[in-house]
Amino acid sequence: MGFRVAVVGATGNVGREMLNVLEGRKFPVSEVHAIASRRSLGTEVSFGDRTLKCQDLEQFDFSKVDICMMSAGSAVSKDWSPRIGAKGCVVIDNSSCWRYDQDVPLVVPEVNPEALRGFARKNIIANPNCSTAQLVVALKPLHDAAKITRIVVSTYQSVSGAGKDAMDELWNQTKSKYVPGTEQDPKKFPKQIAFNCIPHIDVFMEDGYTKEEWKMMVETKKILDPKIRLTATCVRVPVFVGHSESVNVEFERPISPEEAREILRSAPGILVIDKREPGGYATPVDCAGEYATYVSRIREDATAENGLAMWIVSDNLLKGAALNAVQIAESLIEQRLLTKRAA
Repeated sequence: MGFRVAVVGATGNVGREMLNVLEGRKFPVSEVHAIASRRSLGTEVSFGDRTLKCQDLEQFDFSKVDICMMSAGSAVSKDWSPRIGAKGCVVIDNSSCWRYDQDVPLVVPEVNPEALRGFARKNIIANPNCSTAQLVVALKPLHDAAKITRIVVSTYQSVSGAGKDAMDELWNQTKSKYVPGTEQDPKKFPKQIAFNCIPHIDVFMEDGYTKEEWKMMVETKKILDPKIRLTATCVRVPVFVGHSESVNVEFERPISPEEAREILRSAPGILVIDKREPGGYATPVDCAGEYATYVSRIREDATAENGLAMWIVSDNLLKGAALNAVQIAESLIEQRLLTKRAA
């Protein structure tokens, strides 16, 4: 017998991917429940070759499941995650709601699986921001080898990170450029996203950084090392799926591009594609639908002592969200931190 799993937010981009990843990785499930708001009651979603009908969040009994994968936004998670956790069900939350709570582990299994041991304080485990997840996967093995002191990162984030409405807006604005009379004004984004780049993700803060940039700073420190200094510029680009990052890293000791390349090739969750020729690097199109975090363009940063520059690409709906959540559940089982509850 396997584990009983509920996916909250099952009709959204990430919720659907959670169901796909659970089935694709053959996670040991005995029951899977698709949960959504009342307005989505009865909506059908796929789980392998099965069709699940969405159940109402307000009416569902979470005492009968072992794991709840939550992908319904911060407001829903703030209200529901403690209530679900109190019923003995472990919540793996994809929102930003619990990431900065000291009693809630913020986990990327390739990086800090040991942090899961503290999950029982609230029965909640947080998934990091999508841009943070791929960054720390790529940097963890290098940090272990040469100790990172400073990171400068610029992100190129796809519209799927802002939800289905954002993907529709890019699609409609793109079409309108070729079909007269179908022009689409920005609704989801503050400016046109088609054929454009927007250096603004989430709200602006008093210091001029956006909340998305702040998330990367704080989450990297919590997951990887609190002593690391990080500055970020986060940009939304007209790509449907896949986040890209240009990263400059400073280390405590010298590390060559060749050494870094070899370290990354043997690290979990990473695929190095780094040929110094046209097309010898990964792009968002290459990573869409793939589990790996791709690292390319590894080279010396001659402007910094012990510096490297690199290019990191990953599917934000997978490693940045759904895949990481399932890997957290897998790690709980591997570490024997989760047991099946009596039916």
